[in-house]
Amino acid sequence: MSYFEVRDLKNMQKIGKYLQNLPEYCYDFFTGIENNTSSLTRVNYAMDLSVFFDYLEKYVLKKPKMEITLDDLSSLQSRNIENYLSYLSYYQNEENKMQKNSERGKARKLASVRSFFKYLFNHDMIASNVASKVETPKLHNKEIIRLEKDEVERMLDAVQSPTTFSERQKHYNKNTQERDNAIVTLFLGTGIRISELVGLNVEDFDFSQNAFKVTRKGGNQTILYFSKEVADALQTWLKKRETLPLDESENAMFVSLQNKRICVRAVENLVKKFARESTPLKKISPHKLRSTFGTNLYRETKDIYIVADVLGHKDVNTTKKHYAAISEDMRKSVANRVKIHEE
Repeated sequence: MSYFEVRDLKNMQKIGKYLQNLPEYCYDFFTGIENNTSSLTRVNYAMDLSVFFDYLEKYVLKKPKMEITLDDLSSLQSRNIENYLSYLSYYQNEENKMQKNSERGKARKLASVRSFFKYLFNHDMIASNVASKVETPKLHNKEIIRLEKDEVERMLDAVQSPTTFSERQKHYNKNTQERDNAIVTLFLGTGIRISELVGLNVEDFDFSQNAFKVTRKGGNQTILYFSKEVADALQTWLKKRETLPLDESENAMFVSLQNKRICVRAVENLVKKFARESTPLKKISPHKLRSTFGTNLYRETKDIYIVADVLGHKDVNTTKKHYAAISEDMRKSVANRVKIHEE
């Protein structure tokens, strides 16, 4: 099976574990949305509904969640959902660990509950959809963090020759230098998502065209192109990869020190490691490297639609929302167009 098929299978297993502790009609909901959502989206729904039913069990209906009926859900009022959002600020999970939610976390969990109630209401399983009456928490714009050109240079330099690493870290880095440089360069040069990078196989690349096939969110595949600089970094890594004792069936483009496909967590850690070396005041993640590419691409093309297409955004408004530098550049470009005095 491919990486994405294995990932979907694991997600299905996670959903199954959550459903074992939820009322039976929840299974109908997940079956109903299966063809219109990704497995990762459904995992998030399952986690969110588990928290919601825990809340109903403890504070509203005060009965085991497996015994909560559709009539019970029909009896809820909008204030119960509003109180749930307040509860989410700081609560204890099933493992007795304290959990916190920001306004964005609350908004996501409310969206899950809304989708659940909408499905039940549309299928005549409950009498009213009280969740639709609850307003989404106001979301404040987050500061857009990205790398400037000099910071990009410092980060790539950090991959090649870290100065603050311990001797042990330097030894470890020497074994992974070609791979790490290829990963960071590919992020900065194409703006792909971390899940897309982890899922890449060697056969997905065509160096005669400097192109590669990427599997987007939702499973759609597209062809993206990369520069000579990216190609050089990738080919240097591939030469190193050929010397590794890999299993014949291992076709992953990027592998770990255990010679298996690298995982998302490992990629996140290596990006953060080099970011601390080069830009200690900024919390840089793979997504921030994606933001850096998106901003730079807009500055070069001045075309928001090209940026949206390359990044794989279905809605151009998503692109505008995430790349504040775009509107900043627009403001700068028009600053001298309005004349106060005629020349």
